[in-house]
Amino acid sequence: MRKIGRNDPCPCGSGKKFKKCHMGREEELALDSLGEVSEAMSAMITSLPEVNYGRAREMADALNLEELTGTVIGIKFVDLKAYSDLNIFGSGYRKGPEARGGGIFINIYKTMKTDPDHIYLAISPDIGDSALVHQLAHVLDYLEGSRLMPGTMQPLSLELGIPVEHLEHTEEFGRWLVYLKEKFEVQLDADDTIVAYLYDNGMLIKGREIKGKNGFILKTKSDNILKFLSNNSRDIDEMIRHLPGYVGSRVAGDGGEA
Repeated sequence: MRKIGRNDPCPCGSGKKFKKCHMGREEELALDSLGEVSEAMSAMITSLPEVNYGRAREMADALNLEELTGTVIGIKFVDLKAYSDLNIFGSGYRKGPEARGGGIFINIYKTMKTDPDHIYLAISPDIGDSALVHQLAHVLDYLEGSRLMPGTMQPLSLELGIPVEHLEHTEEFGRWLVYLKEKFEVQLDADDTIVAYLYDNGMLIKGREIKGKNGFILKTKSDNILKFLSNNSRDIDEMIRHLPGYVGSRVAGDGGEA
């Protein structure tokens, strides 16, 4: 696809400017532009064998998605490497927010043409409880109405100059993360413990604010998160230093992250 300017008309034909429509959701445009071919590519994903690694099926089956989110839909798990090997629109496995601890929430626009009744998560055989809870929190956040998917916030993050994690880990995501942590008695990893701490202190950005794309509001709230983390860095470091994913002191002046 050619480079689309933020003020250009959105290629989807909505009549809106790109920045007010599909910016941050370019994969939808890529899939739509392929027409019938996208259905064949969708089938490549939805035909992958289901897997049950770790507590994946146990956790998914214990969630009444209709009761929790008002959405009648199921969750299927496929092998992360098998999905990555398809190499469809960036399906390759990457260490990052969209591939936390061996799991990826597959963009629903990649699968809906051949299986609109399920959300697909690609997971690795060694996926842990914390990573499963993280991905399921994204699913619940999406289904509840945010329609925000991990891996789609990078353009907005770059435009505003704020950490992508502040856009992907919304207040609603934090609420579901804490809910799942307690429901399944899971010890979160270091990063998600920080997200839960931010949620408990009312610091996360609301999904509707992210969807509104008001640069001033988002930048201000992101700056507030960074200040809060800096001001509480010693307490946070003490909280996470024994947890999986701890990468060293995050206390300013200790040689770690501020």
